[in-house]
Amino acid sequence: QVMVVESGGGLVQAGGSLRLSCAASGRTFSRSVMGWFRQAPGKEREFVAAISWTGSSTYYADSVKGRFTISRDNAKNTEYLQMISLKPEDTAVYYCAARDGSSWSSLVAGSTYNYWGQGTQVTVSS
Repeated sequence: QVMVVESGGGLVQAGGSLRLSCAASGRTFSRSVMGWFRQAPGKEREFVAAISWTGSSTYYADSVKGRFTISRDNAKNTEYLQMISLKPEDTAVYYCAARDGSSWSSLVAGSTYNYWGQGTQVTVSS
């Protein structure tokens, strides 16, 4: 059974930092594109960031560019999202997602990801 589990969420003040982790089990994702999405209350899920299977390519939503950094450790089958300079508008449930393959297209479309975690809450207070 494939499982993708996020951790690291919490409550932080505006301007603070958090590091999210996503650990996968049941299969290796070392050749897969992985990403992060988020969903704020009353809003649709939105793309945050994606990383290629080698880790050499990354792509970010404009709203987080320069503040968030996605990375991965294929040996640990884990990806990360380092978030700095957090804003209240970053408050959301953050989801880890993974694809079956390494295609670097349609990164922002959640429907192109095959595996999802249960989400971790990030709350940024003003």
